[in-house]
Amino acid sequence: MRAQYGYQDASGNYFITLDTDRCNGCGDCERACPAAVFTVLDKDPNDPFREDPVAVIPVDKQRRLKYLCNPCKPSSRGAPLPCVHACRTGAIEHSW
Repeated sequence: MRAQYGYQDASGNYFITLDTDRCNGCGDCERACPAAVFTVLDKDPNDPFREDPVAVIPVDKQRRLKYLCNPCKPSSRGAPLPCVHACRTGAIEHSW
């Protein structure tokens, strides 16, 4: 399942997509994110049948992704974001 966290406003789309089928709940994204956007939960709140840990983005941070993630936004050099780079399973995507 692909869980989208974030919002859209007049300036653009600000979403982080987490592929929960790929996420193994390792916490590498949580440790790599300087803005502490990610939280690893023991159970997936969006999938009651999943019993493995999974990364999520808490509601209080979803409306602020534009600002929280801004320092890590990709530069013209094309360097990956720290959370994307840290995710060994490729479960994280950003819309910007």
